[in-house]
Amino acid sequence: MVALAAVICFLSSFGAVTLLQRARISEGRPQAIWVAAAGIASGFGIWATHFIAMLAYDPGVVLGYQASLTALSLVAAILLTTSALAIATYCKGHPAWLLGGLVLGAGVGCMHFLGMAALEVPGSIRWDSMLIVASILAGALFGMGALLAINRADQALKAQMVATLAMTLGIVVLHFTAMGAVTIEIEFATTESREGMIQPHLLAFVLAGTAFFLLSAVLIAAGFARQAEILATASEKEFSRFVRSVKDYAIYMLDVDGRVASWNAGAEANKGYPAGEIIGKNFACFYSPEDQAANLPGRALRIALDAGKYETEGWRYRKDGTRFWAHVVIDPIIGEDGGHAGFIKIAKDITKQKEDADRIAEVSKNLDIALENMSQGICLFDHADRLLLSNRRCLEIFDLPESMAGKGMTFREVLNHAFARSHADPAVAVAKANEAYQRHRLDILAKGGGDLVDKLSNGRSILSKHRTLPDGGWVSTYEDITERLDSEEQISFLARHDSLTGLPNRLQFNSHLDEELDAAIWFSRKVAVVGIDLDKFKEVNDLHGHAAGDFVLVTIAQRMKEHLLEGEFVARFGGDEFAAVKRFEDLSELHDFLRRIERCLHEEMRFGDFELKSGGSMGVAIYPQDAETADTLINNADLAMYRAKATLNQTICFYEVSMDEAARGRRALANDLWEAVEKNQLALHYQVQKSVTTGEVIGYEVLLRWNHPERGMVPPNEFIPLAEECGAILPIGEWVLREACREAAGWDSQHKIAVNLSPVQLANGDVVSLVHAILVETGLDPKRLELEITESTIIDDKQRALLTLRDIKALGVTIAIDDFGTGYSSLETLRSFPFDKIKLDKSFMSEVEGSPQAKAIIRAILALGHSLQVPVLAEGVETQKQLDILHAEGCDEAQGYLLGRPAPIVSVVGVRTEAA
Repeated sequence: MVALAAVICFLSSFGAVTLLQRARISEGRPQAIWVAAAGIASGFGIWATHFIAMLAYDPGVVLGYQASLTALSLVAAILLTTSALAIATYCKGHPAWLLGGLVLGAGVGCMHFLGMAALEVPGSIRWDSMLIVASILAGALFGMGALLAINRADQALKAQMVATLAMTLGIVVLHFTAMGAVTIEIEFATTESREGMIQPHLLAFVLAGTAFFLLSAVLIAAGFARQAEILATASEKEFSRFVRSVKDYAIYMLDVDGRVASWNAGAEANKGYPAGEIIGKNFACFYSPEDQAANLPGRALRIALDAGKYETEGWRYRKDGTRFWAHVVIDPIIGEDGGHAGFIKIAKDITKQKEDADRIAEVSKNLDIALENMSQGICLFDHADRLLLSNRRCLEIFDLPESMAGKGMTFREVLNHAFARSHADPAVAVAKANEAYQRHRLDILAKGGGDLVDKLSNGRSILSKHRTLPDGGWVSTYEDITERLDSEEQISFLARHDSLTGLPNRLQFNSHLDEELDAAIWFSRKVAVVGIDLDKFKEVNDLHGHAAGDFVLVTIAQRMKEHLLEGEFVARFGGDEFAAVKRFEDLSELHDFLRRIERCLHEEMRFGDFELKSGGSMGVAIYPQDAETADTLINNADLAMYRAKATLNQTICFYEVSMDEAARGRRALANDLWEAVEKNQLALHYQVQKSVTTGEVIGYEVLLRWNHPERGMVPPNEFIPLAEECGAILPIGEWVLREACREAAGWDSQHKIAVNLSPVQLANGDVVSLVHAILVETGLDPKRLELEITESTIIDDKQRALLTLRDIKALGVTIAIDDFGTGYSSLETLRSFPFDKIKLDKSFMSEVEGSPQAKAIIRAILALGHSLQVPVLAEGVETQKQLDILHAEGCDEAQGYLLGRPAPIVSVVGVRTEAA
């Protein structure tokens, strides 16, 4: 058993040494793998050695082993051994093998004493402390010796055996010395094993398996190592064969003194020397006598050694005395010990390229006159980036002095000077020049030449065009395109910005919103779209002119731009309509943004001698809770903005689903409204108008009713504004006018009919022709038709509206101003057009019984009508007391529920007959 333990120990040590030597010639991850494999092999070997030797130990009583401590001893052996080998591999110098040896000895000792602690005997174990110390010291010393041998040895078998024996002796000596320190004192004799102990025969199986695993791992690792060595040797041979076979390049080795040490076929073909003749001679024989006298060969080797590389071009001489122009590169060779081991020299005959360059240089002389008169800068570079020719315009474009016109400069040097002239900071200039060089060279190499634009710090933009030549050189032309780019940038800016305010326009707003929504998906944040509409902006234009309106727009835009923070964006859509985007995570950020925009809208502005205050309404829609697409988000923000605009005490409104439902309802209702005439869903009702003094019927107001097949009777105050908004009021208004005139023409009486004319109808250029055509078609006397308009109908384009009303009145039709007393109620309107009747708004009648102010206003309007000799009709009379007040104040006419409710044509005829 002792002999077997020694054999196992030797095999594991040999495997560890082999694997560790492989790790020393590897790098990176493979090196770590070899170290770990060596540590595992060594750890298993130490553990197996101990327990196989313990099988040979017979104290005369039953022995057993605790499973947990036995396993722990194996783990300790592997970890500490791997750590020791890693220290020896990765660290350099004496501390490496000293520290590694100590850790290796500690690993063997730790494994041994943990293994002994796992030993279960019917008694106690007494230790000799002196032998314990001696065993640990012996293990550490032999471990140091093993690592030192590995550190100094190559891969020869003799060196491997020395390191293996040292490691084996360290393990064996520690074990048997430590076992000599053991004395077992038997307290009771037993032939039974305790529960949970590993029996010796079971341990034998475990050790056999371990030994098998160890030998397999070592053999596999050794096989991999051998295969790697074979591949490396083959690769080296292949590379050496490749170098020897190269004929285009002269490749040869020099020793530290410059003597030729190796020679390939290319060197023999270029220089004419066979290998046997030149090896051992100094490479200075390739230089001219003048260069040798100037010690250029020795200087070249010093530069290569100091700088890490030497590269040049020049004349070199062959064996027969002829010369050729050579491109030469000399690199120093560093040996395995880190010292200088010689040089490798590569030379190529580039005589033809030099001759071509010389010919180009000759031709360039004849091009100087043409080049100097070009409007573009032009440069010709050879394959080595050297400037062969340039013209004066090139110097002017880059603001370079005349001294820079000389040939021989490299492309990088040209850029360095150009950027140095345009940047005050030298560091910035160098960085910009390097960036430009990389960009231009990549364009030349990858694309064979192209167009690039460089913007200098002085604001000028230079267009560079590179075109490659067959010999590897290229031609570059340079043009100052600053003015052209400025014009293009201005055009591009105007295409994406509002020309008045300078804010982004709808196009750029949509693009920015798309970007924000894409980013919001990745970063899980929210985006708000804010629709903004100015209040009283039309009033500013009407009262102070369009210059004042433009001033308001520019001022508000400037304020909003000044208050924008990161993640905020404002654009103008047109007119008095703006929109904003706010990126946010917390709702308080959005509220802060809205407050800032609100202040911008409501702060007063001074225009000349006037104080202007516009104000505005805002609607907010938030992604993703309100919408997930840009179009829907903008639409929902508009819906919220219209809600805010319609609310008197609210300037900011957040989108709600009900708004969209209401909008869909309005759209559906508008669609149905377009079909109401064709489907005969519309009907006319008539409300009687009587004289206040006599009670006589003087006419009827025509009122429109819509009996929807699903909604029933739709109130006029709901569908009339919708019809005006969607444009359906034109066909509906034409139907109402024609139908009312047709029915009235069939009455026996000559009572008037009053038909309301909407602002949309009045703005239609064909309204006069329409009224005339209907009167002719129905045969109704024009004197029996009265058209009612509100003052807001003519306020938008007063001159045109009044001209249209005069043309209608010329047909014999009378004109009444409706809802007087509300809105503008401008006396100028009454003065500008001779209305035939003033209709007093019904809101005054609802308050006349209890409000002295309402009664005073009615009295004033009646007095105004009497003075203008225009009859006044009061609407909304619902009580006898209201009628009595009107009678007392001298009102001419009245209508309302007291006098008669709106009713269909049959009922009206009956009322008319009674009155008659």
